[in-house]
Amino acid sequence: MTKYDHHAVEKKWQEVWEKEDLFRAQDNDASRPKYYVLDMFPYPSGEGLHVGHPKGYTATDVIARYFKMKGFSIRWDSMPSACRRKTTP
Repeated sequence: MTKYDHHAVEKKWQEVWEKEDLFRAQDNDASRPKYYVLDMFPYPSGEGLHVGHPKGYTATDVIARYFKMKGFSIRWDSMPSACRRKTTP
């Protein structure tokens, strides 16, 4: 059995992804319909994080990828922008 060379495989696919520009964010693309996916991620501390958390995130990931493949401009966020705004001067 040959040894799996992850360095070669990663390099190959990273070059393909870079060439195809697959992971470039395309915000505000007026030519495409928009689809917004909202999910509640755990706090940055990760306190209380357990193996059950990814189960809920898988569904929103699948939905976001599905609509991206259908031509939508996807915005996937963990909380609305309004929640991040400072409310005090």
